[in-house]
Amino acid sequence: MWFDTWASLIRIVVLGTLGYIALIVILRVSGKRTLSKMNAFDFVITISLGSVYASLLVSDSLALIDGIVALAVLVGLQWCVSAIYVRSRWFERLVKDRPQLLYWQGEYLDEVLKRERVTRDEVQAAMRDSNVTQHESALAVLETDGSVTVIAAEEEQMPHALEGVKRD
Repeated sequence: MWFDTWASLIRIVVLGTLGYIALIVILRVSGKRTLSKMNAFDFVITISLGSVYASLLVSDSLALIDGIVALAVLVGLQWCVSAIYVRSRWFERLVKDRPQLLYWQGEYLDEVLKRERVTRDEVQAAMRDSNVTQHESALAVLETDGSVTVIAAEEEQMPHALEGVKRD
């Protein structure tokens, strides 16, 4: 069907605009953490927010206030979970994984690369992006958001650079 009614189009424009404004206000109130680089938990929240917003736009059975409450609940849950895991190491480990060492002192950790589904080419691209050659590289780490960090550290800096990183 190409066209239903003008009322349905006007509803989408009005609810879309109001829902968008509500989402911006809710995200602003929730803080920067909600919009940070995403780990798995943040990704799920982002997809859920998009799904609720899309439902608000196209579903006649979802009232504006219901959609706004659903958005607020999702952002509120994300805020609560992140507030708990910054205070509890146990809960943090439950919600998000630790960074993983991929490259150490000139050696690729091939078993780890395979398990994490990262290629040597991706590590080398991160090295180029960091202006660090393989020879200079002390380590490369797969971060919890999926990015690869390369650190060219002196030997005495290693303990600090590897703090919180899995090395298996």
